Amino acid sequence: MYPNLLVPLLAALALALAALVLVALRQPVSRRLAFRQVARRRTEAALVIGGSMLGTAIVIGALVVGDTLNFSVRQEAYRTLGPVDERVVAPPGPTGHAVAERMAPLADDPDIDGVLNARATQASAVSGAGDPTVAEPRVLAWQMDFDKAARFGAPGGDSGLGGPNPKPGKVVVNEPLARSLSVKAGDPVTLYLFGVPGTYRVERVVPEEGLAGVGLGGRMNRDVFLAPGTLDSAARAAGAEPRSVTFVSNRGGVESGEALTDQVTADIRQALGPLAGQTEIETPKQTVLRDAKQAGDSLGALFLMIGSFSIIAGALLLVNIFVMLGEERKSQMGMVRAVGMKRSRLVGSFTLEGATYALLSALPGVAIGVAVGWGVAVVAAQIFQGWSVGGSSIRIAFAVTPTSILNGLAMGLLIAFAAILATSVRISRFNIIAAIRDLPAVPGQGPRRRLLVVSSALAVLCAFVAVPAVARSQPDATYLMPALALAFATPALLRILPRHTVTTSVAGAVLAWTLLAPVVRPRIFDTPSMSVYVIQGALAAFSAVVLVSDNQRTLLRPVRRLLERPTEGGLAARLAVAYPLAKRFRTGATLVMYTLIVFVLVLLTEISGIIRAGVDGVVADATAGYSLRLDYNPQVAGDRLLADLRGGPSAPEIATVTPLVNAAGRATDPGHRSSQPLDTAVVGVPDGAITGITFRERLPGLTNDAAVWQALASDPGYVVLDGFFGSTGGPAGDYYDPGDTLTLTDPRTGRSEQKVIAGVLSNGMVFYPGTGASSTTYPVVASEQATRELFGTQAQNASALVRTSPGTSPDALGTRLQGEQLSSSLVATPIESDIRRQFDSSTAFFRLMQGFLALGLGVGIIGLGVVMVRSVRERRRTIGILRALGFRARTVQRSFLWESSFIAVEGIVLGSLLGVLTTWLMYANSAAFEGLEGGFPVEWTSICVLAAATFAASLLATIGPARRAAAIHPALAVRVTE
Repeated sequence: MYPNLLVPLLAALALALAALVLVALRQPVSRRLAFRQVARRRTEAALVIGGSMLGTAIVIGALVVGDTLNFSVRQEAYRTLGPVDERVVAPPGPTGHAVAERMAPLADDPDIDGVLNARATQASAVSGAGDPTVAEPRVLAWQMDFDKAARFGAPGGDSGLGGPNPKPGKVVVNEPLARSLSVKAGDPVTLYLFGVPGTYRVERVVPEEGLAGVGLGGRMNRDVFLAPGTLDSAARAAGAEPRSVTFVSNRGGVESGEALTDQVTADIRQALGPLAGQTEIETPKQTVLRDAKQAGDSLGALFLMIGSFSIIAGALLLVNIFVMLGEERKSQMGMVRAVGMKRSRLVGSFTLEGATYALLSALPGVAIGVAVGWGVAVVAAQIFQGWSVGGSSIRIAFAVTPTSILNGLAMGLLIAFAAILATSVRISRFNIIAAIRDLPAVPGQGPRRRLLVVSSALAVLCAFVAVPAVARSQPDATYLMPALALAFATPALLRILPRHTVTTSVAGAVLAWTLLAPVVRPRIFDTPSMSVYVIQGALAAFSAVVLVSDNQRTLLRPVRRLLERPTEGGLAARLAVAYPLAKRFRTGATLVMYTLIVFVLVLLTEISGIIRAGVDGVVADATAGYSLRLDYNPQVAGDRLLADLRGGPSAPEIATVTPLVNAAGRATDPGHRSSQPLDTAVVGVPDGAITGITFRERLPGLTNDAAVWQALASDPGYVVLDGFFGSTGGPAGDYYDPGDTLTLTDPRTGRSEQKVIAGVLSNGMVFYPGTGASSTTYPVVASEQATRELFGTQAQNASALVRTSPGTSPDALGTRLQGEQLSSSLVATPIESDIRRQFDSSTAFFRLMQGFLALGLGVGIIGLGVVMVRSVRERRRTIGILRALGFRARTVQRSFLWESSFIAVEGIVLGSLLGVLTTWLMYANSAAFEGLEGGFPVEWTSICVLAAATFAASLLATIGPARRAAAIHPALAVRVTE
């Protein structure tokens, strides 16, 4: 992922490594100090390497997820297109023959490797082998010359289809159709061509690749290839005509040929002349590859956003460790500074030590990151299967690119180097005499004049930028600019107010703004970008932890009596809270790690709960009482199918049938997110037939949902959309409103009309095609009259909505209707079960993200373990003195366990409260939750399980250090430091 970042990241990493090598060569004393510390403290080094390793693994894992999805979607180009770059679909009749003749000379075009004519029709099939028989209503029947097909495309390339033509009475089927029908070579199969059954025998089964997987827009095509003349004969017998389809292969390979698409498309239009207005010129390869990049970038960015919190936790772990190292070695550093070592050399020593840890963690981090990406891919494959329509989901295939590995490695190392360098500079600033005497640092009287001037100027600048940003609801700046203005104003406030008052006020104000920004500016989430969520979570966690850390003594007042008890337990409790209160920075850094990760885990848990609670309302809004969506072949069904539904064997189980008019169109994006036209499934609704499907937004003046449907019927200039129209990934937002316009175009004739959005549907799932043949299109709902006027003969009754009679099972009725109307290729989709299945898949996807984020929780727990290990070493002499005064080993052990429990519980509670509160504010104000009217549930069980597991893991991480502390011998501890 992100090949454009590769060169800058590698250049930055090369500069950083060169600087480190230069420091190591020019400062031998710093080098020896650094490497000696790494060798002496092996246990601590292993923990530091583990934390840094997880940070790198999370970055690489997120990028590998993006690689996998990108590769999986691109594989669609190999499976369903192969050498096909453009597709020209002509209507049945003489136009098809004329188009084929005009396209033939293009074979000599230097930009084109081949032109292949084929005939196709929608069909259905029944397996004649086995018991019971198996039916498949979604079949594409093709007639093409296998010899020409084998030579189609780049010289020496594999078109995916070759060998001899099937003999009369025999067919070649591809693997998806063979699996669906459970047939193999030699088995009989019955095909319904133009509604007339015919029995054939399978000659061979070919892999789904290139022309053998080709279709008219679906991700999975169940293809059957007929003997020459078979399809034409069946069409003549039925008084029908198959579609004429011409495939064009651009010069180059499967992916490289896409670069010539625009030029070749122009050549095709020129060759067709006046016939171009009667045909559909499609560019499926360009669409598939564009979707692949978009899907990979979107999902990769989503996991990188989730991983960002873990990366922040990893960086804080490094900061915390080096702050503790600085505290532990304060006397040593004071002495080496006293004998003449420059501050820069001390910074170099710490930086080299930290860089060593980071470099040692790099390769294991890469391996773990790739393994994490593979695990996510395995789980995601099952989830995407749940989102499929007719088996047309993206088929996940694991992939990893060197670009992502290098990008992830460079990001991980650069983040670690930056954290280490910043911390090294901070801990190198100390009073030499105070350090030698091991005296506590005393805060200065106030900020320096230069700092005061610079910070005040930056505060004014950020405040100035914040005003228009908040007014325009710019996502990142709305959160960031006011917070930065407050932070930069801190030095000026310290001149007039006490430090505690300033810290509490600034942290409280930042936290309040972070939580209330969605209330003040609810449109800040109307963006596909993930960065706004990272900024929101980081600001909430950091400001809350600063607020709590600065007011710990106040928070502990309710338990003061417990702490002051003159018992062994009270003594252990006082020891447990004394160190966190005295070392606020390192306690705060550990708290931030816990708070960040628990905050996001709880937020994801709450969103999953909202989705589950809202599914019943979504079903009611989306169905309006309809139970089934029927999709069928209009060329065969005609008016007969609707008559059968209303008066046939299943009529008593059907209460209402509402036919829909369907056409394929293209539309501009009313949200102005893309300049590319969007593929649309235009749905024409009969006047007055639908009034119960609800809207989340309506045009001013349309007071209720029925009024919107009435406006649609009375004015052909109105359309309605659903909330996901033009969605490119990321959370659903509010990108367009009733009253906005779009241009709807018939791609065959080029005729366009401007439409006004009359309403935005609460849920438009019933209007999405149910066959999987148009898996990347968005529905545009108009009146039946308006659809027929714009699209002419292309607008046909190809689907219907059905209300079942009371007591009828939609699933059972759907299965029976598919059997009764198999000749019409009818596909019955039970609407409610389909919606619930997709909601279950969405919940599973949130669980997958929670599992990915659990790595960050591991970073936090490792961080607590490192803090406790370091605390034991740092407080070795103190523990020895306490033991010499009579403190029992059990008391020391208990104090360390309670100390880690205090930090863990505080972080868990703070993260949980922030997670629940933030989700509630988002639910109440963000357009992403519109339509989920099931209320806001607090997932007590899941949150308690999460809290208990985190607490238990934290205790396990500190049992070892606590035992080591209890085992310290007083006589040795008070005499030596190691």
